[in-house]
Amino acid sequence: MAHAISVAKYGGPEVLEYKDVAVGEPGPGQVKMTQTAIGVNFIDVYHRTGLYQQPSMPFIPGSEGAGTVTALGAGVTTLKVGDRVAYAGSGGGYSTERLMAADRVVKIPDGVDDKTAAAMMLQGMTVRYLLRRTYKVGPGTTLLWHAAAGGVGQIACQWAKHLGATIIATAGGPEKCAIAKAAGATHVIDYKTENFVARVKEITGGKMCDVVYDSIGKDTFPASLDCLKPLGLFVSFGNASGPIDAFNLGILAAKGSLYVTRPSLAAYTSTRADLEETANDLFDVVKKGIVKINIFKAYPLKDAAQVHRDLEGRKTTGSIVMVP
Repeated sequence: MAHAISVAKYGGPEVLEYKDVAVGEPGPGQVKMTQTAIGVNFIDVYHRTGLYQQPSMPFIPGSEGAGTVTALGAGVTTLKVGDRVAYAGSGGGYSTERLMAADRVVKIPDGVDDKTAAAMMLQGMTVRYLLRRTYKVGPGTTLLWHAAAGGVGQIACQWAKHLGATIIATAGGPEKCAIAKAAGATHVIDYKTENFVARVKEITGGKMCDVVYDSIGKDTFPASLDCLKPLGLFVSFGNASGPIDAFNLGILAAKGSLYVTRPSLAAYTSTRADLEETANDLFDVVKKGIVKINIFKAYPLKDAAQVHRDLEGRKTTGSIVMVP
């Protein structure tokens, strides 16, 4: 019998229940995997609270993990039993065993351990599409990245530095600002004590940024728009402080004919080719040491409620994993 964290009703961390579950055998095009590490992300909180509604209840949260293939369904020829694999974006991750569509998992290359793979798939592939496709960052790019001490932010600072960008990062408090700076941020703004719009203006000599990456939401909007140069791009990819409501499109004209996008990893990895390209690019920069994955802590799976308390209480930096 496998074990999983089940959610029967939306609510606080207390709704995360550790239960026995029956996994069954893989169907056509599926693999069964024993998970060795499970990634934790803020989107898991959105699922638990109901901010992002689930298709049915109860459900098993969790969007990424790593482990070993233990059985193959009919028609699966690209994988074999014993392969180490990882995935991101498929719900049901908070479990010791699970079924996965074979075309949604990728092989973990030698040189990347399971915990690192589980900790980086969703966050790392998110950074990859944001920096390489949503806006093609390179030398000459000036960008603003909010919450740069978090798991996504640390990966982004390292990768964007490698690409030659000028990175203006925000973080809360001296300790988190130091983490962002160590990850490669060119300039760091403490949003708790400084006005980030005024500081961006000062840092850029009034030229402002080509692109702003914002996973905070309500607390940083619309101020994030004021950090952009004319024709700049505002990328909203999360709502850690709550969703942005009542977006008046006219504000984009008033602030310089700005562009806005709300991208998702699912859209950027919807085809097998896109998924492989994105994952392989991520594995490459990690294996080369360009991006180091900072795992803040590995918690037991049964302690998922405490994990969520720590995550929502902003007591974590870097990436978090759970182990069965």
